[in-house]
This record gives sequence, structure tokens and C-alpha cells, in this order.
Amino acid sequence: MVRIIPMASSIRPSLSSFRFSAASSRSRLSLSSLNPSPTLSFLHLASAIILVNLGFVFGCNLENSAVPQSHLFGVKSSMPLRGECNSLAMAAAGNVVQASTAAAPEDVLEWVKSDKRRLLHVVYRVGDLDRTIKFYTECLGMKLLRKRDIPEERYTNAFLGYGPEDSHFVIELTYNYGVDKYDIGSGFGHFGVAVEDVAKTVELIKAKGGKVTREPGPVKGGSTVIAFVEDPDGYKFELLERGPTPEPFCQVMLRVGDLDRSINFYEKAFGMELLRKRDNPEYKYTIAMLGYGPEDKSAVLELTYNYGVTEYDKGNAYAQIAIGTDDVYKTAEAVKLVGGKVTREPGPLPGINTKITACLDPDGWKSVFVDNVDFLKELE
Repeated sequence: MVRIIPMASSIRPSLSSFRFSAASSRSRLSLSSLNPSPTLSFLHLASAIILVNLGFVFGCNLENSAVPQSHLFGVKSSMPLRGECNSLAMAAAGNVVQASTAAAPEDVLEWVKSDKRRLLHVVYRVGDLDRTIKFYTECLGMKLLRKRDIPEERYTNAFLGYGPEDSHFVIELTYNYGVDKYDIGSGFGHFGVAVEDVAKTVELIKAKGGKVTREPGPVKGGSTVIAFVEDPDGYKFELLERGPTPEPFCQVMLRVGDLDRSINFYEKAFGMELLRKRDNPEYKYTIAMLGYGPEDKSAVLELTYNYGVTEYDKGNAYAQIAIGTDDVYKTAEAVKLVGGKVTREPGPLPGINTKITACLDPDGWKSVFVDNVDFLKELE
């Protein structure tokens, strides 16, 4: 039912285009990329020397000393810090890196527009991993890409989608041992999946025992044929009738309390493009589609504003979206400049050294930015 055409090369991150020196990957001190004045160049060089010497002064490995991260990114995070000296070194190094990478606000926000970004995966929790995998593969036509069990931390991840993770937007399911039910809340809306024949897909889902909450038919106020189904945990999926597409898993819909505020945030801090905006006064709601490419070729974020509703219950089921970036440090700066809240300062994760930063949008929806090169290395 889901026909996939090859992903366009312009959407796929290019490993060669992300390469930089080992020194800059560790300290983010890229002098040429910042085009500094002679005075600033001297300051950057001095900062680099200080950063290198910190490792000798404190006798620590700076790269392996990040703050532990939660399970939601899908990585093991139990590596302890290596003693008190390590904490001192990291604090000093963090100050040096922050000072040396600081740029004018307008330069950072301009950089966001040219950063190589892509939606990588969406993370949420389920109560029975095997049951959910069965539904997604048999009813929605997804493929199980990989599965990882972390018994010492009592959780398991499964990655599913319509193509490889290095070029497609995929789902990361999290099962926490012994937890069989979550509260989805009222803020999360649905996921979108493009199919060639909505009616046939709905019949297949019914035959497999799936729950259909909206029969196939034109969308309100439009002509696109859609239907809604629920997975075993109650997450809603909108089926959209489209021709062949390189990205069948095409939407994440979240509800927000101030649409214009959210659009401004995602455009400036995340570098997304407002693809379209539609007001439906008859049904008292407005939607905005934002993303890094056209709706028919890439996954997008659908924000919905319901007239008069400014707050929603987010529950504890939906977690976050992960987005690729060339620089998590500049990304965190941009988020702060636009008024977003950084909940995880940029830096490497313990054990695997994948650099990330995490933040909240004005409504409290969480996103994690992942270094593009590190992400591809992790997949290897």
C-alpha cells in the first residue's frame, strides 16, 4: 500500500561535506569558519591552547566527561564521571569553549538558515514493544530497522520506518521494563503516513484487527482523501492519499497555544521553512506546516492551534523529535537567542561521544539536535 521512490540526494546528509579537523570536532574552535579579526584570531588560538592544557593540568579525558543523558535519545548513558578532577576540567573547558565559539546574535541566526538539518526520528514510549512492531510492520508496511536492549538500564529501543536511518525519518520506540501503559495527553495530535490507496490500507488494518477512528474520505475543507487509525497504545495515525514518495512517514502533528509565536520560534531557532498555513474558521482551528523540504518529499511538523486553547496536557508518552545539525553548540546559542529553553547543554554523550543538545519550544515540546557526522558514525 505504501510505495516508496528513492530518496533525493539533496535530502541525504553528505558525510564528506561534514568533515573537519579532529581538533575542531573536539573543541569546536574553527577559526576559518568564523572569519575573525586578527585580535579574535589570537583569542581563539589562546583558548585552544588553554583547552588542550586543561587535560594535562587536571589529568582527565575531556571528551568522555559529559553529563549523563536520559534514555530518550536511545543510547546507553550510565558511564560515571572520572573523579572530581574531571568535573573541574569539564567546567573550565566548557567556559573556554563557550567563550571561543560565541558569535554575534545576527551571525548565529543567519547560520541557522544554512545549516544542514533534517528530521532524523521521533521518540515515544509504548507498553508492549513486540505488539507495536507487529502492528507497524503488518498494518502500516514499515520495516524493523534495528532493535537494541539495554538490560542494565531496563529499557529496549526499536527503530522502524520506510527506509534507512541515514536518509529517512523514522520512529524510535522505547519500552521501559514493567511499564505497560502511558498517558498520551491532549497536546500530541498524530503521525502522518502517505499511502497510494487509503481505502485499501484501511481494509487491511481492519482485517488485522486494527482500530479505525475515521473512515476514508476528503479532509474537511479540502479534497485530499484521509483516514485515521490508532495503534495498540492509542497513538493516532493519519493516512494521506498520495502518489509515490521518498518519505511515506511524513508528519508529526502537535498542538500549540500561540501559532504565530511557534512559527517564529521554529523558523528562527530551528531554521524551518513555513510551507503553508491554513485557517479553518468553520471548525475553529488553524494549522501551519513547517519543515526542511516540500511536504511531498520530506517529513514535516504540523502545528495546530485550536481557537481559544492556550495550554495542553502533554502526558508522559510522547517524548521528542531528533534533528540533525552541523553544530550543536551554535544550535544551542540560536535557541537561547529566540527565547527557547536549553535543557541539555551541547556536548558529547558519555560512552559514544555523539554530540547533542536538547531544548524546549515555547509550548514545552522537546527536541534533540544531533551532530550530523556523529550520527552517521553511530549508525556504522
